[in-house]
Amino acid sequence: MADDALSGVNSMVSSLNASINNAVEAIKKSQSNQAVGDVKEYSKTVKKSALTTTAGATDIGVLAKNTTRLNVASTLAPNDKVDFYKFKVTQKGEMTMGQVGDDGLRVQLMNKLGRVVADSDPKAGDDYKAFKQLQAGNLTVDKGDYTLRVSRDKGQSDKDPKNYAMQLVMGNYSQDFDTVAKQPAKGDTGMALTTGQQATLDGLNQAIGSMNSIPTGQTGTQKLMGSFSLFV
Repeated sequence: MADDALSGVNSMVSSLNASINNAVEAIKKSQSNQAVGDVKEYSKTVKKSALTTTAGATDIGVLAKNTTRLNVASTLAPNDKVDFYKFKVTQKGEMTMGQVGDDGLRVQLMNKLGRVVADSDPKAGDDYKAFKQLQAGNLTVDKGDYTLRVSRDKGQSDKDPKNYAMQLVMGNYSQDFDTVAKQPAKGDTGMALTTGQQATLDGLNQAIGSMNSIPTGQTGTQKLMGSFSLFV
């Protein structure tokens, strides 16, 4: 099982590297998503809302072109059907999303009206094409508020936890923002955590220290692998 999980992560990393290379070719730069100067690191740990709607979305920050890079690491816990993350884009431009984690996850990018802009489901038609553009760094998005919706692919068991880390950037960056999103407190849901959920929380707590120790100026792949390594 561990070998299968690692194989899945390596496959995602290879895909991420290919996406970065495509972005490089598209914008004719020697390096895509390049750190500029002495990158400032910021990190926080938060508890996700018990609300499984966009109203309870976890805020992961402001995405400013050539300034900020947003990173989030979490787990879709057993019996949790969906996670939501919100962020604000300050100006129109091309956005890149990197992702590593367990197989069987579906990621959707939605605008402030709740309309799906990009969808990782291969059956999503034009929205899937937009998702591939997002991975390649050539999906143009307007200024405004956006939400990431993370759920399981159809056919995946709700009992299986799904670990993941995602990254958003527009061009270069000089500020890195890390968010570790933990499960809601017991009192928020009225339910006790299972053994598996508690183990997930322990892993996320460890991830906080790992993220704080990440050297500045890392590539997107190195950053995401650093946040994900404690989950496998």
